[in-house]
Amino acid sequence: MKEIPYFRYNYLYSEFKNELDRTFSETLGKGAILGQQELKDFERTVADFLGVKYAIGVGNGTSSLLLMTRVLGVQKGDEVIIPSHTFVATAAAVAWWGATPVLVDCGNDHLLDVDKVEAAITPKTKAIIIAQLNGRTGEMDRLQAIADKHHLVVLEDAAQAFGSKFLNRCAGTWGIMGSFSFHPAKTLGAFGDGGMIVTHDEQLAHKLFCLRDHGRDPQTNEVVAWGINSRLDNVQAAMLSVKFSHYSKTIQRRRTIMQRYCDRLAGVSEITMPPAPNANDGRHYDIAQNCEIEAEKRDELRNFLKENGIGTLLPWGGRALHQIPALQSSMHFDRHALARTELLFKRCLMLPLNTSVTDDEVDYVCDTILKFYR
Repeated sequence: MKEIPYFRYNYLYSEFKNELDRTFSETLGKGAILGQQELKDFERTVADFLGVKYAIGVGNGTSSLLLMTRVLGVQKGDEVIIPSHTFVATAAAVAWWGATPVLVDCGNDHLLDVDKVEAAITPKTKAIIIAQLNGRTGEMDRLQAIADKHHLVVLEDAAQAFGSKFLNRCAGTWGIMGSFSFHPAKTLGAFGDGGMIVTHDEQLAHKLFCLRDHGRDPQTNEVVAWGINSRLDNVQAAMLSVKFSHYSKTIQRRRTIMQRYCDRLAGVSEITMPPAPNANDGRHYDIAQNCEIEAEKRDELRNFLKENGIGTLLPWGGRALHQIPALQSSMHFDRHALARTELLFKRCLMLPLNTSVTDDEVDYVCDTILKFYR
């Protein structure tokens, strides 16, 4: 029996050990701890890669969401439309300022169902936040058209979509601001927490640079507003730069693994697979952050995989936002209007997908799934 954990965190280091060791030693050796050239270089690298003017490194993905909604002016009495199928941080970025998250259903691709957005708009709606999940970017042209029609802005929680594209445009760059996470399990993961906000807007970028550093203007070092301490650590930025130098190969390998899953499990009627990377519709480019399947007898399958040494994961601990009892009173939703999300969370399961997974291990996972259903 093979042992295949859902994620091998030690592989984050061993994969590029020599380069990481050298960079770590050089960065610490010259005392480049906070806000030094390594951070500036990484911010420029991210901005160029995504095709935006500004990239602002912050402490983590949650901070990036909170700072985006803060500079947008989200406040008590406002409503912000978000999907129910997303991590709690997306909703927290709204509720933290006293505003109300309005939850909308997902589509068959597990992303925000654009067709359901317009019905959720009210005179109190301030913005729409789309979560770009599992390495896929939503139908941003249609979403932006709805936002423009109602004079709203779009924010992107692109924590799981660094380099994913729709119509050849990167996730995080469609809305007025985009948020990214460099959590270790992301496609580009740090050795701890890290995040980034990107925007084309010079005024918003300046405010964000100030707010992430106690409200201090980076040009004058004068405090110009209330802020917080949420700077991307300089050492983490240096390490992320090392990993970014291999990023194209990382994404290629992830897409290969996803395609292998899709090919091997294509004939299993009890399973619904995510869109296959090679089934290119000319609109999407997915980076295979996660392999989130839908499965009949999901819990029994998960136990069977565990008995055979295979680690899996339930998204968000197995609950959509509207299914979290402690937070339900702080959000607005109609459970009947979230039917697709309700069904999804009875069936969804994530299979191991990262660059440590070998072809043989993918085949073992697939063989075990086939054995279960046969």
